[in-house]
Amino acid sequence: MTTYNATTEGITISVRPIYLDGQSDALARKFVFAYFIRIENHSRENVQLLRRHWFIRHANGRTEEVEGEGIVGKQPIIVPGHHHEYNSFCILETMEGSMEGTYLMQREKGDLFRVTIPKFSLRALSN
Repeated sequence: MTTYNATTEGITISVRPIYLDGQSDALARKFVFAYFIRIENHSRENVQLLRRHWFIRHANGRTEEVEGEGIVGKQPIIVPGHHHEYNSFCILETMEGSMEGTYLMQREKGDLFRVTIPKFSLRALSN
């Protein structure tokens, strides 16, 4: 399983995508992928994840933009030297595509900054 990483201002985002063959239906053009994300705080202060902003690209050229509060219903606070992990999924209408985006984070003193979520490939045939 390939891991994709990006570090912004001391925050490292690691993503591991997998294809969910049992939940997909090629005839219906429904290709389901799970992705596992680890957010590590290597900075010197607490950070809170406030929002997510995703670009989901299908191989046919269609791009979906998804934005919202938190991740899977949470706005976790991550203290220095610790991490937060979660998983989610997306459905593509093609056998491959990609995802990438940003998290909006807030430091203890209130200043906001964006953290890069690395671009990662989604391929129905790779294991």
